[in-house]
Amino acid sequence: MEQMRTVLKWAGSKVRIMDILKQHLPVGRRLVEPFAGSCAVMMNTDYEEYLIADINPDLINLYKVIKDEPEAFICAAKEFFRIANNEITYYDVRHSLNFTATSSWLRAVYFLYLNRHCYNGLCRYNRAGGFNTPYGKYKTVYFPENEIRAFAEKAKRATFICCSFDEALAMVLPGDVIYCDPPYLPASSSANFTGYAAACFGKLEHEQLSANLLALAERSY
Repeated sequence: MEQMRTVLKWAGSKVRIMDILKQHLPVGRRLVEPFAGSCAVMMNTDYEEYLIADINPDLINLYKVIKDEPEAFICAAKEFFRIANNEITYYDVRHSLNFTATSSWLRAVYFLYLNRHCYNGLCRYNRAGGFNTPYGKYKTVYFPENEIRAFAEKAKRATFICCSFDEALAMVLPGDVIYCDPPYLPASSSANFTGYAAACFGKLEHEQLSANLLALAERSY
């Protein structure tokens, strides 16, 4: 079965394995995701409601803007894609996102642009909170117009919150289904893929996540 593609390019996206993943997701009214990522799971499941959380404010801001004004967002972002596939513009936009862009609307357009034009769709930040993925040097860049519209439709069932995973898990209610896909621990000291936001997500955070999930599993409703 063909899966629904996501608005964002995403390292570690679960789109290609959704047929397998869905076999392990239980029935429930609401799906809670403390690590939103590209929302591949939300887009390829059919729960009545979704609580989608992430610590990355740019990501959650993009999803909220698309949910509220999808057609206006498409018009603005599509034109920007048409005129701006070059290295100079990319680094200008990256600088603006990191230092000058303040409106939610503009940050959403910039974030989508950077995601689709950056190297390999990597969402990476330095410790100061600056997006620092380099330019991808693609001859052509796909604009996800259909994916934006599909996301906006599905988002009518969703609540998007920028918060830490422990805050998201504190919102879990009886009958909820929890799906967690945290940043991976690096395979070596030189393969560090945990710089997904300004705050590091390492071994200690993985241990805390495991403890929180175990406590929820043992909770008696």
